[in-house]
Amino acid sequence: MKPAPPRGFTCLPVRRASTLPTSAASFSSTNALLPTTLAARAYHGHKATFPRGSFALMTQHRRCIHSSDRKSSTVAELPGAVPPPANLEPSRAPLSVLPLSMILRSLATTVVSSSPLLLPPSLQIMTLLAHSTNAVFNPDRNPVLRYFLKKSFYAQFCAGENPAEVQATISRLKNIGFTGVILGYAREVVLTEKQAEEVESAAGQETQKVIDNEIVPWAEGTLETVRLAQPGDFVALKFTGAGSLAVHELKHKLPASPYLYKSINSICQLAHERGVRLLFDAEQDALQDGIDDWTMEFANKYNTEPDSCTIYGTYQAYKKKTPAVLERHLATAQEGRFSLGVKLVRGAYLGSDPRECFFDTKADTDACYDGVAASILTRQWNATLAGNGEYPAAHLVLATHNAESVQKARAICDAGGAKSEIAFAQLQGMADEISCELVEASQSARAGDVSATPNLPAYKYLVWGTTGECMKYLLRRAQENKDAVQRTKSGRDAMWAEVLRRVKNTFRLA
Repeated sequence: MKPAPPRGFTCLPVRRASTLPTSAASFSSTNALLPTTLAARAYHGHKATFPRGSFALMTQHRRCIHSSDRKSSTVAELPGAVPPPANLEPSRAPLSVLPLSMILRSLATTVVSSSPLLLPPSLQIMTLLAHSTNAVFNPDRNPVLRYFLKKSFYAQFCAGENPAEVQATISRLKNIGFTGVILGYAREVVLTEKQAEEVESAAGQETQKVIDNEIVPWAEGTLETVRLAQPGDFVALKFTGAGSLAVHELKHKLPASPYLYKSINSICQLAHERGVRLLFDAEQDALQDGIDDWTMEFANKYNTEPDSCTIYGTYQAYKKKTPAVLERHLATAQEGRFSLGVKLVRGAYLGSDPRECFFDTKADTDACYDGVAASILTRQWNATLAGNGEYPAAHLVLATHNAESVQKARAICDAGGAKSEIAFAQLQGMADEISCELVEASQSARAGDVSATPNLPAYKYLVWGTTGECMKYLLRRAQENKDAVQRTKSGRDAMWAEVLRRVKNTFRLA
């Protein structure tokens, strides 16, 4: 790996600014845009994986994942997988790796998120703070409000307001035992209706105004985020963050305009040289074909080594066409002799995309997700991904808060069936019981425990930016918890059980 270039390195003439705007790189493994119907909520719901207050029952559930009668594939049915070793019980409580301050903050957050009385007014307040232009309700202009938010919700989900805070947060997470982070910049490029109309009236022309007001801020912010990430980390980005011209070109499946292409290439080049990996987010269905075209173009250029991958595309398992799209991309990678980076999520646009795009039931989505994960991880064609010939080099980011999907992928790794590099990813401040179990398993393996599982790279997704810039991101996290009540309750119960465990240990009652 080449040494990091100087901080000012860039391949395009961009302006430096004291505040670096770009897009919010949403973590699409969870449902950021939320449907409001009861049926849609049932589609999103996750059943409780860890029974309340019982670590022994949690372990028992983990051992019984093979006997699930759900439609999704069991471990024994997946290619290259055999049942995992019987002794999967961690040597210590997984959440013990977290400092008490994080435990208490997570407990407070999940208590609010799982309460039918506390959550609605909290959402109303956060909506006001995220969209208000009044200085009193702007966290960046109201120091009292900023202090409260930064010590609570901001600290739970975000990395910091400046490079020093971001680096400190990354170091703390890695000291806990996490392999790395997925870093995104929170500020969004929001266009007025008039600005969007101007681009359409100009037939998608790349004017100097578009370059200065939209592309340059996005490029600067993304380049800065790549510089903040450390080798081995990920940076998430949205192409639509580059503004109205990018949206126009993606919608009509057009190539990126010259300056926009140069900007994207500069970001890819810097990431490649620094050993940082890029996750190109999935977006609304009307834009996704164009996003896929751009992703494959840069993957062909930068994913030239079979053992490493710089560019990852995002694939949403709840879409019926996802297996066919992945089969086509795998065939292209096979023919072009480049690696395919796959970030696998369930999806985030159920509330806005046409309903016919999606599988009819959540069980169908789960089956697609687990089948794709098994195929990529084992590099074997299966009933979900059918292909011909040798499987191309592939790398997988398993981005999910679904404990059952994590357990199935772990079982393949435990059994020695994994042929592709894998990274497990969850949002910072959410699903900590899943993330910490991965950390504990990897630490046990490194300690020489012969019964421990192999290395299971665990990453946390978090954004950086000022408190005000992060408000829309924090609002999405709060709304997401509203429609994942059972999962939120599971997280609350796990945190409460950990608090009780520590109290008992303190007073020697355990």
